[in-house]
Amino acid sequence: MRVLARDVAQYATSDSPQPIMLQGWIHRIRELGGVSFIILRDRSGLVQLVVEGKTDYTLESVIQVEGLPTRNDKAPGGVEVRVQHSTLLSRAEPDLPFQVNGDVTKMGLDTILDKRVLSLRNPRIRAIFKVQATIIEAFSEYLRSQDFTEIKSSKLIGSGTEGGTGLFEVNYFDKKVYLAQSPQFYKQTMVAAGLERVFEVAPAYRAEKHDTPRHLNEYVSMDVEMAFITSELDLIELERGLLAHIFEQVARKNGPELELWNARVPDPNLVFKAPLIAHDDALALAFTEAQQHNQALLEDEKASAKLGFFEVTPAVERLLCAWAGREYGIELVFVNQFPRKHRPFYTYPLDATKTMSFDALFRGLEITTGGRRQEQYQALLEVLPRFGLTEEGLRDYLAIFKYGCPPHGGFAIGCERLTQKILGLANVKEASLFPRDRKRVSP
Repeated sequence: MRVLARDVAQYATSDSPQPIMLQGWIHRIRELGGVSFIILRDRSGLVQLVVEGKTDYTLESVIQVEGLPTRNDKAPGGVEVRVQHSTLLSRAEPDLPFQVNGDVTKMGLDTILDKRVLSLRNPRIRAIFKVQATIIEAFSEYLRSQDFTEIKSSKLIGSGTEGGTGLFEVNYFDKKVYLAQSPQFYKQTMVAAGLERVFEVAPAYRAEKHDTPRHLNEYVSMDVEMAFITSELDLIELERGLLAHIFEQVARKNGPELELWNARVPDPNLVFKAPLIAHDDALALAFTEAQQHNQALLEDEKASAKLGFFEVTPAVERLLCAWAGREYGIELVFVNQFPRKHRPFYTYPLDATKTMSFDALFRGLEITTGGRRQEQYQALLEVLPRFGLTEEGLRDYLAIFKYGCPPHGGFAIGCERLTQKILGLANVKEASLFPRDRKRVSP
């Protein structure tokens, strides 16, 4: 039976150990005094093998070995396996384009992404996606505990609920369709159908010509929709519990991965103390923060304009999160009551100028956008002209509300962005297995 690297120590406790079998990749080879020390890598970690004589194996070759597990305080993890027999399962060519066992901080991002098949073998890079797997698992687990039903919706749509901007066209037999920007149409349909609480984890597509460390054109959206709410505050309360659970699970399950990135997750209890600030107050606070803690940004009127204190720009996001970190011990801020002009037509109005909407900002980056939706059919018809939209163009969407729909709302968390901020990655593309942006469509 195969033994994983992480479990070898438990077989090395006996004075007369029994042979064990391991399988994996050759991570490193060191020859010393007629003995070869091989670091074997599998999905669970690393273990040292001791082989008599020299070996002609190449780095990254896949091997199977049988041997005796032995305690050795000088070996990684305090244990090694003295190999009695080895089999080459798959030989790696020796011309590796870079050191898989090297320091990824010295590798350029383009190299990491271009050679993804190899770079994903690096334990530090692979750790990103073990953390991400926990995030998705915890997201789904928490929502199921709150009586949400998971759905899977189509990613091919006839039109966008927010108009035709930012949509990728797809040839679909004899007509044009689009890749979905979000599953919102279907989430709202399922709420109206009676499921009341639904969630989905799936790709979303934005045909936006960004080239920044925070944007992807294809990303994993973790979506939520909930019926019978009174305002966005119900959604914020739900997200607080959701984020607290995610942070708790990542801390519990991904200690080694967090250590590889010298990262930490916030104290889950502090999520419930994260401040909630109205949009206009948030802008005023950010301006004050810039004056007190980042005076260089306000040296002249031009620099002030770049900060964009008329909307929640990336600079404002960073200022607000830094403030929350100092004042509340967690770099998490909820901003609500966004102006109607900054939100889609379907956002529920708070008054003539503000909406029941919100963003969640974490460690200087917006990770969530959401809010209550308008469920009244006639109200939606009346608001369309103000956004340059027509009843004809949104016929399918409007049909959700024509025959009765409960008060509801929802939000979406960008999975890659949350992963990026938990681990402190410089670029969101690092948190995507195979990122897609304006220039990259392979591998």
